[in-house]
Amino acid sequence: KPADQAIDSDQPGLLPVVPDNPVLRAEHMGIDLEALAAEISAKSGETVTREQAAATIDPSRLEFTARSAAKVYSDAWSNEIVNFPQALQNSLIICVLSVTGMVTSSAIVAFGMSRIEWPGRGIAFACVLATMMVPYPVLMSTLYVLFNWFGWIGSFKPLWVPTFFGGAFQIFLLRQFFLSIPKDLDEAATIDGCGRFGIFWRIILPLSRPALAVVALFQFIFAWNDFLGPLVYLTQQDQFTLALGLQQYQSQYGNTPWNQLMAASAMISAPVLVLFFLTQRTFVEGIATQGLKG
Repeated sequence: KPADQAIDSDQPGLLPVVPDNPVLRAEHMGIDLEALAAEISAKSGETVTREQAAATIDPSRLEFTARSAAKVYSDAWSNEIVNFPQALQNSLIICVLSVTGMVTSSAIVAFGMSRIEWPGRGIAFACVLATMMVPYPVLMSTLYVLFNWFGWIGSFKPLWVPTFFGGAFQIFLLRQFFLSIPKDLDEAATIDGCGRFGIFWRIILPLSRPALAVVALFQFIFAWNDFLGPLVYLTQQDQFTLALGLQQYQSQYGNTPWNQLMAASAMISAPVLVLFFLTQRTFVEGIATQGLKG
């Protein structure tokens, strides 16, 4: 067969490759030899041709099978530098704690802002919304000094403890949803002997499941993807989250395992996509009704 039509048929599922021509094999797999040659030339100071650049490619990178794809994911999971299972565990711990804290605290504050009349409620709510205009980098150094004074640097506490004090956007979203619930239900519950906490626990929360699910999903995504927080506050490699672990796949010596990096990125993105599709109906319902007022 001609060199550009040779197919290795010994392995089922193997894509067509050119075993004897590195240039054609590389082009077939979508590798930009011009860019690779330019990169090698810039590092070595010598002119490198496309053929020479192709010769530097590991032949195992030019063959793709279902088995090799599974091996890439396996290698990414068991990478010697990146402890992926430990990073996954750390991310899950932070996500569970932060979601619990954000949903609980924001719901309590939103209940007080929407269902209880007290002097200065509007001003207090305006102040809460005003905090949304302060970017996190402005507060980062101050928070670092504060957490360092508490002795929390090098632990997960700076990443989840603040969520138990609520979030401005989450409080706003829940408050708007609580306002859509008729106050006649509060009055009926009061007649039946319910106090403030009983109304909150037995009336408001069960009717606000869509909004609570939206807050939980938003906070989970934020904590799952957070890179700056763990980068600033975590000091030990065994504490790193998935966002920091993903960065470790990138080598500063130019030998980045891009196949493992892409496989790890897919594995990190998959839980968020699955969670969204499982909660899509509730999520859309919570977003669509958060601005209504009954």
